[in-house]
Amino acid sequence: MRCRICGAELPAEAMFCGECGSSTSATPESRRRADPRPGDTTVVDRIRTSQRNSGVISVPVEGFAAAVPIPDAGVAAPAAPAEQAAPPVAEQRAAPRFTLRFSTGETLTVFGTGLIGRRPLPQPGEEFDHLVQIADRTLSVSKTHLEFGEHEGVLWVADRFSGNGTVVRRPDDGALRCEPGRRYLVPRGSRVELAEQSFVVA
Repeated sequence: MRCRICGAELPAEAMFCGECGSSTSATPESRRRADPRPGDTTVVDRIRTSQRNSGVISVPVEGFAAAVPIPDAGVAAPAAPAEQAAPPVAEQRAAPRFTLRFSTGETLTVFGTGLIGRRPLPQPGEEFDHLVQIADRTLSVSKTHLEFGEHEGVLWVADRFSGNGTVVRRPDDGALRCEPGRRYLVPRGSRVELAEQSFVVA
């Protein structure tokens, strides 16, 4: 009997391989790691990109803008001096807005957080301000392809382990392929490519 993993000769009654430690019932197929990419995506030719400064930032998923306390009803807040009067709560909470111009012809204004894909779906426990659906008959865009958010007035994107990946082209830089799960700053004027589709941030 031979080990089906490393090919070592084994005694007939062996349960494990003395060379590689594999079970005698293990096969190369059973030892192969599962592919984390979605299986519903048509894989296209990879885009050649250069390795550049990623612009990766690390920020919490929740709470990009600090919460503004609202006084209890019936309790008057102390008045601030006229020259130091605080802006209304609505203005303090206003998040930066970004216009996404898609290659499909649609234009969408977004704020906060969101997912982009053919049929984007949050994981259990996740909440987003936007679920942006792209019509892609070629199936090159994954169902949940990309996540976006805002950090200090700049949009960021993170590839959600899509089948074809995400490429960012900044105005002052070349193409950068995003590492899945990491967040990349995309200043206004940048182009974000999702396989056969794309959008420009304005």
